[in-house]
Amino acid sequence: MAANRKLLAVAAACAAVVIGVTGCGGDNGGDKDPFEGMSADKIAKKASKTSKNAGSFTMKSQVKESTGQATGEFTVAKGGDCKATIDSGKQGHSEILTVGDASYMKADEKYWKTTAGATIAGRVKGRWVKAPSKGDSACALGDMFESKKFKNLKREKDAEVDGKKAAVLVKKKGDETTTFYVAMEGKPYFLKVTNDGDEKGTATFSGYGEPVDVKAPAPGEVVDQKQLAGL
Repeated sequence: MAANRKLLAVAAACAAVVIGVTGCGGDNGGDKDPFEGMSADKIAKKASKTSKNAGSFTMKSQVKESTGQATGEFTVAKGGDCKATIDSGKQGHSEILTVGDASYMKADEKYWKTTAGATIAGRVKGRWVKAPSKGDSACALGDMFESKKFKNLKREKDAEVDGKKAAVLVKKKGDETTTFYVAMEGKPYFLKVTNDGDEKGTATFSGYGEPVDVKAPAPGEVVDQKQLAGL
């Protein structure tokens, strides 16, 4: 279904731009540095492993668009189920649920008219569209923590993210700069990632390891995408 693919594309714009890592020592203020003696690459890989092993997390993203800003919030459960909301000036508001091997999408009229036309917009108004997830869910964000992406980084001056001290790791490739912020207190999770280049975006992370409850919509609220074929 074309609408399904386009919704995933919007989600990718909110997430992959700042997380996909296109290429991808500090001042500790007198406190003990938990990463003392470690290279920037090793710090990033340690954060990668720790964040991935947490299982669940919440990511909030902001990506610059020609019409303004697209925002997204993705909450991923340990087993892979997830829920997300995406707001785009271009395509409106949409929601995603992934439960088991099925994905469910619900969006406002602006989104459906923009991506699928008025006929489908009328059929799915206020309802969820069900489709097989096939591993391509917009919430399939686990690969953002793949350690093979973290090479040739440089550590810069430490900073704070929401009051938490963070090691700042920077990667530059051409005109693009990707910056990773890794927690220096408690477990070394990724706290934030920013991307500055042709595409600009920010992602912040929280809720590592916390319980996430994702439930499928009630059957009466669902339209199977097969019922929309040919419309």
